Amino acid sequence: MNLIHHYYYFKSALSPRFCDELIKYGMIQQEQLALTGNLSEKANKGNSLTKEEINDLKKKRDSNVAWLNDRWIYNEIQPYIHEANKLAGWNFDWDYSESCQFTKYKLNQFYDWHCDSWEAPYNEPNDLNRHGKIRKLSVTCSLSDPKDYEGGELEFDFRNTDPDKPSIKKCAEISERGSIVVFPSHVWHRVKPVTKGIRYSLVIWNLGYPFK
Repeated sequence: MNLIHHYYYFKSALSPRFCDELIKYGMIQQEQLALTGNLSEKANKGNSLTKEEINDLKKKRDSNVAWLNDRWIYNEIQPYIHEANKLAGWNFDWDYSESCQFTKYKLNQFYDWHCDSWEAPYNEPNDLNRHGKIRKLSVTCSLSDPKDYEGGELEFDFRNTDPDKPSIKKCAEISERGSIVVFPSHVWHRVKPVTKGIRYSLVIWNLGYPFK
């Protein structure tokens, strides 16, 4: 799928007060090690990860997360998702937002190259909000003041979506506090290691039925 816009952004869209409240709220939630793919499925079934699995995981992803489902968060951010979807020309059909992932990147923590979309639609007949759907739009919100950390840059890799464009692009537009970046979930991206301080962010994945 070739894209005119690989991502769409809103600089400083969220107020400092909202960012402060979200960080404060996220910090009192139960924190857990961020997982990926099959490891997430294993943990969701109540199975513990082995030491080897954790060590392998940390070669690709090392961060701490908490999960939020509060309506006041969605009310603030979802309008930007709809606007970006329209203004970027994607016009993806989506109707549900997954749990918000409050993420903490401490010193040397990172998330290597990945895309948010899965190989197949969700197979969860008991959850009709997700069953048969795929991730279509991803959202990252910057909650930290850029003075409070160094590194942790969000970067995109366009090779799998448009071979004619330069490969890696730093998303400098998200550096300002309260900025929001929306992008198709199949676009590859990474968060580089934090070299000083702590970077707080919020991620939301938005679902719809598969493209026809």
